[in-house]
Amino acid sequence: MSSTTNSPTHHTSTIGAIGAPSRRNTELALLVFAVLIPVFAYANVGLAIDDQVPAGLLSYGLGIGLLAGVAHLVVRKFAPYADPLLLPLATLLNGLGLVCIWRLDQSKALQQIHVAGGKATNQLMYTAMGIALFVAVLYFLKDHRTLQRYTYISMVCALILLLLPLVPGLGTNVFGAKIWIHVGSFSIQPGEFAKIVLTIFFAGYLMVKRDALALASRRVMGLYLPRGRDLGPILVVWAMSILILVFETDLGTSLLFFGMFVIMLYVATERTSWIVFGLLMSAVGAVGVASFEPHIQTRVQAWLNPMREYKLSRMVTHDGIAHSDQLQQALWAFGSGGTLGTGWGQGHSELIKFAANSDFILATFGEELGLAGLMAILLIYGLIAERGVRTALAARDPFGKLLAIGLSGAFALQVFVVAGGVMGLIPLTGMTMPFLAYGGSSVIANWALIGVLIRISDTARRPAPAPAANPDAEMTQVVRPS
Repeated sequence: MSSTTNSPTHHTSTIGAIGAPSRRNTELALLVFAVLIPVFAYANVGLAIDDQVPAGLLSYGLGIGLLAGVAHLVVRKFAPYADPLLLPLATLLNGLGLVCIWRLDQSKALQQIHVAGGKATNQLMYTAMGIALFVAVLYFLKDHRTLQRYTYISMVCALILLLLPLVPGLGTNVFGAKIWIHVGSFSIQPGEFAKIVLTIFFAGYLMVKRDALALASRRVMGLYLPRGRDLGPILVVWAMSILILVFETDLGTSLLFFGMFVIMLYVATERTSWIVFGLLMSAVGAVGVASFEPHIQTRVQAWLNPMREYKLSRMVTHDGIAHSDQLQQALWAFGSGGTLGTGWGQGHSELIKFAANSDFILATFGEELGLAGLMAILLIYGLIAERGVRTALAARDPFGKLLAIGLSGAFALQVFVVAGGVMGLIPLTGMTMPFLAYGGSSVIANWALIGVLIRISDTARRPAPAPAANPDAEMTQVVRPS
């Protein structure tokens, strides 16, 4: 009787990490287009104005390409699984903004009133500083959840940033709004950075209090009314927004902060009643302040009847109030652009005067690129907000969800507030269009915002680690009878 022993064959199966691919090569390909499109636009402006390719075309292309390349390499190294669209979209907007600012630099009329001339070079320097801060965020912020430890420190820092323009000798009143601080020849708008710091505080606070705000309520007429003591946080933020509106006469920042908080509160609690309360409180506060604040009244009047303001601004003697024709000039610019625009460098944005390259830069895009180009610009903004919301949905932790939705909401609100003001949908606010408008504070702060979103998306999209090998499986043998 013979017996055959079948020795068991040991198969080792490795379970790899399952998750989204890196998509860094996709990001690199999109970045190439994000650099080439502004370079092509830069050449078009030069041909339209001087009938020749601009002398600085190569240096501009190399500059924006180098900055985009550095940002991509840092993302590839420190956030390999991040969303592949955020960086190219921000680069494209920043590049188009540089082109438009350089186009306005060529205007003789704007040079005479010291609005244009060398602004594009300054903006390129601000862009480099913004990408440097973007790199610092990705290098030092290994995990966005560490920001949760600084919830109340963030609140203190945000309040300090908001109060700095009110410090005598430090803050400066610019065209009726006290939102700037000057140190020597250097100026900064602290509110741009405060929105990021304040979002960190809101995310940390609401993560802890969301259950109490969502569950402790009573239903009245289809709405869940919160308890009196739970109204405290929203009342405090509302009061802070009103104080900003009163003392700094900054309608844009006030709307941005309160709107951002209401959005995060709604996401945290899923209660529609918070949206209703937020809108009512915002309306009451705005109407109340506008009833006695002349600066706000002037902007409301310019919004209601821009042609009247245009006529009054050209009268030798009028009521002693500073009237502005900017909104009417912007509306004419949009109208003259038509569907396809007049073409790069062939508009008349210099008629908008001192805010042509900052608050009203969108009017230049509307005139020279037309309705089609303007819709493309707004679509790019919408894509950035959408990718931020997608990041919030993919985040595995509640703090990351709230932080991503807060930053995306703040970004989208700022775009709406600025675009709505320039197009006559709402009163002008004095804020700047992210990445497009001239200004160091705005571009630097928004690059930091993109950096935080990329960090959250990297954590959300990173594949789960492979499970550890089970030591018991190594000891198991299959014994078969001979």
